[in-house]
Amino acid sequence: MSTYVYGITARSHSALPEGMGGVGDPARPVRILTEGDLAAIVSDAPEGLRPKRRDLMAHQNVLAEAGSAGCVLPMRFGSVAPDDDAVTGVLAERAAHYRERLRALDGKVEYNIKASHVEEAVLHRVMAENPEIRALAEANRQSGGGSHEQKLRLGEMVAAAVQTREAEDAAEVQRALEPVAEAVSVGPDSTGWLANVSFLVDRGAAGMFVTAVEQARKSHPHLDLRVNGPLPPYSFVEPGPAEPAGSTAGRADTAGE
Repeated sequence: MSTYVYGITARSHSALPEGMGGVGDPARPVRILTEGDLAAIVSDAPEGLRPKRRDLMAHQNVLAEAGSAGCVLPMRFGSVAPDDDAVTGVLAERAAHYRERLRALDGKVEYNIKASHVEEAVLHRVMAENPEIRALAEANRQSGGGSHEQKLRLGEMVAAAVQTREAEDAAEVQRALEPVAEAVSVGPDSTGWLANVSFLVDRGAAGMFVTAVEQARKSHPHLDLRVNGPLPPYSFVEPGPAEPAGSTAGRADTAGE
């Protein structure tokens, strides 16, 4: 049977509660695999696992319980290895990397920030910042709306200015929050967001980080900033050596949910 991996921790990590259940229906019992001074939190992997709410919550609950007692390197939902031996093999092969990550992430949490434009507000900003666009818009207004070509030109100019503003705003958001973070991981581009960035934050500085986000909101009223966190530090487990073929026990994808 395949082995489902929730996270990796130190062998000295406190034991999980007796009878704790994980993913699956019925819930598969959570257990610990050890290799040297490392341990993996696992269960049997149910067949046909899909990201349903019950299983997503079970995955998060196991990580929350384990993380309350010490540092855990979280694996993304759906990390499955062929069997227990494959998991302990990854622990042995990547031991130095996992030890380093456990030291670096101890006492840290992740906040994911997604930013998008408030359409009307950013259009006002673009108009205010670009005299050429203002002049063309005014000329079109005075001529009863302008010709098809003039309207098309104005639309193209506005779209280009908004695109430029997106890149500038993404950089500004990252610059505003970097000073209160330990590390930054830029997530993949996704439709609808001009920025998708994860920040590694010391638990003791979480309040400062949230305050910095609120200040960024006030200073950038044309932006919609969405905050997800505190989270396990998914985005900061990697980079590291590639895992053996056929195993996903060492993978943590970028957070952005």
